[in-house]
Amino acid sequence: MVSAVFHSPLEPQAPAGASDASKSIAASAHPTSAAGPKASGPASPPPRSDARQRWNALWLAVLPPLCGVGLLLGLWAVVSATTGQSIPGPLQTWAQAVEIFSDPFYRNGPNDQGVGWNVLASLQRVAVGFGLAALVGIPAGFVIGRFAFLSRMCNPVISLLRPVSPLAWLPIGLLVFKGANPAAIWTIFICSIWPMVINTAVGVQRVPQDYMNVARVLNLSEWKIATTILFPAVLPYMLTGVRLAVGTAWLVIVAAEMLTGGVGIGFWVWDEWNNLNVTNILVAIFVIGGVGLLLEWALVRLATAFTFEEVQS
Repeated sequence: MVSAVFHSPLEPQAPAGASDASKSIAASAHPTSAAGPKASGPASPPPRSDARQRWNALWLAVLPPLCGVGLLLGLWAVVSATTGQSIPGPLQTWAQAVEIFSDPFYRNGPNDQGVGWNVLASLQRVAVGFGLAALVGIPAGFVIGRFAFLSRMCNPVISLLRPVSPLAWLPIGLLVFKGANPAAIWTIFICSIWPMVINTAVGVQRVPQDYMNVARVLNLSEWKIATTILFPAVLPYMLTGVRLAVGTAWLVIVAAEMLTGGVGIGFWVWDEWNNLNVTNILVAIFVIGGVGLLLEWALVRLATAFTFEEVQS
């Protein structure tokens, strides 16, 4: 008995061999369907190790400073060797520094004190002179930047007095205040006030005019304009002026104390020169640089905390 298969005329009929071809194409497109499910797909290239990236970043952060310090020490050693040890070398200076900092706060009279007391005395003068300059310079910068008439009136005076050498102001301080300590503070004040005045005034002048138009529409008082509009916008400029002023103040105090005497890191350098102790002078140079670096670092951290991200970068 022969059986026959009938197909509906609407049902598509595949040609002979099409079923086998379709199965082979499907198997090649989905290999897991023929061989069963696999635990994982094809292996991808391994990503770059995070530990290697961290190592490269650390290497780039550490190697250049070490090279710079090594170059400085090498040049220093060469100069010391070529001058017949008249300038002490790095090892001799290091041994002297260890001895000095073993007791930095000793006192053997008013003119023989440890390096710690001298640094603290200099920092005290810098704090007083810089604080007075900030109290005067920052408000003056706001006023000069806010009003065009005052800006044009003060610009010639600032341009004339700002380039004057710090030591030129010291005799004026001695004449007026009749004392070495207030004269040194006066010198710090007059030399560190200009960066704060100029940077604050420039910041006020660069506030967008749209902000001031909104203040006029709202009929804000000058105090409200200064506290709510100008101060947040001027803060990055003001902190830049503060950083420059602190650096100037620390530079000035060393030179001023060399001439006025008393207790201070500048007087200590001059006193060691009179005693022909060059090793202590080199130690003092590194102390002055280290204290200046710490002041700069502290102000950078302060500026980072109070400014926007684009200013921080």
